[in-house]
Amino acid sequence: MGIDELYPPDRLVAAQRATAAAGLDALLLTPGSDLRYLTGYDAHAGERLTCLVLPAEGEPTLVVPRLERPAAEAAVTTGLRVVDHPDGSDPYPLVVAALDGPAAAVGLADRMWAEQVLALRAALPGAAQRLAGEVLRELRIRKSPAEVAALAEAGAAIDEVHLRMGEWLRPGRTEAEVATDIAAAIRAAGHVSVDFVIVAAGPNGASPHHGTSDRPIGVGEPVVVDIGGTMPTGYRSDCTRTYVAGGPAPAEFVDYYAVLDAAQRAAVAAVRPGLTAAAADAAARAPITAAGYGDAFLHRTGHGIGLDGHEEPYLVAGNDRPLEAGMAFSIEPGIYLAGRHGARIEDIVVCTTDGVQRLNITPTELIAL
Repeated sequence: MGIDELYPPDRLVAAQRATAAAGLDALLLTPGSDLRYLTGYDAHAGERLTCLVLPAEGEPTLVVPRLERPAAEAAVTTGLRVVDHPDGSDPYPLVVAALDGPAAAVGLADRMWAEQVLALRAALPGAAQRLAGEVLRELRIRKSPAEVAALAEAGAAIDEVHLRMGEWLRPGRTEAEVATDIAAAIRAAGHVSVDFVIVAAGPNGASPHHGTSDRPIGVGEPVVVDIGGTMPTGYRSDCTRTYVAGGPAPAEFVDYYAVLDAAQRAAVAAVRPGLTAAAADAAARAPITAAGYGDAFLHRTGHGIGLDGHEEPYLVAGNDRPLEAGMAFSIEPGIYLAGRHGARIEDIVVCTTDGVQRLNITPTELIAL
């Protein structure tokens, strides 16, 4: 896919219209996924200010450090005006000048550094500050066909890594040793960065965000492997499978894993336009609760994914937003028994006009290595 197809120039115009509709005079976006979404520029986040000034009306301006101007101009997918500031100068007057008039309210990047928030407050003392996410969330939540293709490419790459797990995961090796091999494989599969590697064996599997440790993997222990990375496109992968290393798994684990697998499949199958995010969560949760493991399902069923690993929509109780075609998110129920073991199964899926498309297609059945 071409970069202009993935980051089309008309996104800036759409964002300006949405900014005006939200009652904001401008969006001010520092490095992060919102800036990349609108410009294609994966800007370096540092103490030197990079800021897209996107007025509701008028010409957008990208303020960059002088030493990063060539990279910015090479990366942006639009005819965006670029202005730079040399080291030692105050860049914030450039932001004010780019607004081309007084601002009553501006939207700041949701994850802007606090020192930049405060500097912009001082530079624009009359402007109320709101979150740019109020505007951009609605533009980003439905993926274009090019974005779905990028997520499918990421899903296929992380599937390649799971298919190789038997090369590394075996009794006697530590979680950290296995994770080192996995991280190298994530890059070899085409990712430009490794976002996370969870290898959680035995009792560590009961902690959903365990990470890794120097604990050796035992014979017959369940091992939760949750991995993901970022592709050259900027779009991300995230997939969890649970394995058993070197011997038969505990009978209790085999029983509840069957419940989990059925619940995950049911939740995937339930996805369609109009189903609420809360109902998607309930589709995974109900069979787990009916089997007596409701209290062991500790987290939401899923999260959106795109340029961020976690973004809207969130599949969780209380979120009554209907799913729409183009929304991409995880389906990842889990069962976690403290002090014993745990399991999680995660696929990235896309809501389509008439149902659902799985972007991770490796088997979800319990995998014995």
